[in-house]
Amino acid sequence: MPRFNESYLNLNQSYLFAEIRRRTKVFIDAHPDVRLIDLGVGDVTQPLPPAVVRAIHEAADDMARRETFRGYGPYVGYEFLRAEIAAHDFGARGVKIAVDEVFVSDGGKSDSANLQEIFAPDAVIALLDPVYPVYADSNVVAGRTGPADESGRYAGIVYLPCTADNSFQPALPDRHVDLIYLCYPNNPTGAVVTRDALRRWVDYARAEDAVILYDAAYEAYVVDTDVPHSIYEIDGARQVAIECRSFSKNAGFTGMRLAYTVVPKELRGRAADGKSMSLNALWARRTAIKSNGPPYIIQKAAAAVYTPDGQKQVRALIDFYMQNARIIGAGLAAAGFTVYGGRNAPYIWVRTPPSVSSWDFFDRVLGEAHVVGAPGSGFGPSGEGYFRLTAFGSRRETEEAIERIKTRL
Repeated sequence: MPRFNESYLNLNQSYLFAEIRRRTKVFIDAHPDVRLIDLGVGDVTQPLPPAVVRAIHEAADDMARRETFRGYGPYVGYEFLRAEIAAHDFGARGVKIAVDEVFVSDGGKSDSANLQEIFAPDAVIALLDPVYPVYADSNVVAGRTGPADESGRYAGIVYLPCTADNSFQPALPDRHVDLIYLCYPNNPTGAVVTRDALRRWVDYARAEDAVILYDAAYEAYVVDTDVPHSIYEIDGARQVAIECRSFSKNAGFTGMRLAYTVVPKELRGRAADGKSMSLNALWARRTAIKSNGPPYIIQKAAAAVYTPDGQKQVRALIDFYMQNARIIGAGLAAAGFTVYGGRNAPYIWVRTPPSVSSWDFFDRVLGEAHVVGAPGSGFGPSGEGYFRLTAFGSRRETEEAIERIKTRL
């Protein structure tokens, strides 16, 4: 029989959200009469914007007519959508992005996991800690990390702790790294980065010939004016940064699956013999090998987000979820919890009680309040002692969940 990829054996336990679902199912099976409220997995609950739904119907009609039927689309996405992305998400903020620097995909999770494939197996990576687990896990199975130690840290990863002790602002790496994963607004802490702080990261990457993989999936939630929406608002970032964005959490596309990645043409990598290569060209080649692009109907739906009606309706969705965030933050603070985030991001990051681990607190909230959250340690070793709640629930269930936690814990 063939050998399998033994790097999979180095993964820490099961994937965080799969473990949350497993524990939740065990509880439901044992308590079938209990009504749970799920604020753990960051899935949206409000319906798609009407402009998007209208575009889906129109695109479905296109597929029913010979003259407008579409088969295989461009691997990198239809130009009608890529042009809207370049114009609205970047051009409107004074950032120039070319259409052929935009690559449309089936989700931010896919891009976050797949980008590492265009870099060398011995590339040294740095991660915010805690952060979205896919960044670490994709590099583990690529063979870059080796096994984890007792604390859950991988020797092959440079960790950049983000805790209350440093105001969730990590220090620059104290050694050379090749790839730096940054996520702002941050999942799970809800922290943001100012322009000055992001400029330091860009300057570091330029000095070290490193590449920043910048996840801006939650940029639509930014309200503070000193917080950039894109890393390309920083001079020099086009030479060192790849940016990922998603339609999931702003326009409610978690079930539709659509995202995109921007790879500037100035960005280059180096071969073993010293020759350089365009990373834009490499990502285009990788995309052509492994993707046929998202469906035409979904891309037409995404293009509707950029219409005047679509923009208003998306803004209303974001405002709805951020009101949930305020309800959660204020309610937990009133109950005596120490709370972070929830201003420029739809996540609320909560200190667990003294001497209570993240998973123990998860079990307590599940068992006593019948509310599902996410243990901080599942996002990285520095997440121990914290707990994440999302603002993506319905208004009624969000209010009820917080009332349960306040009165039962």
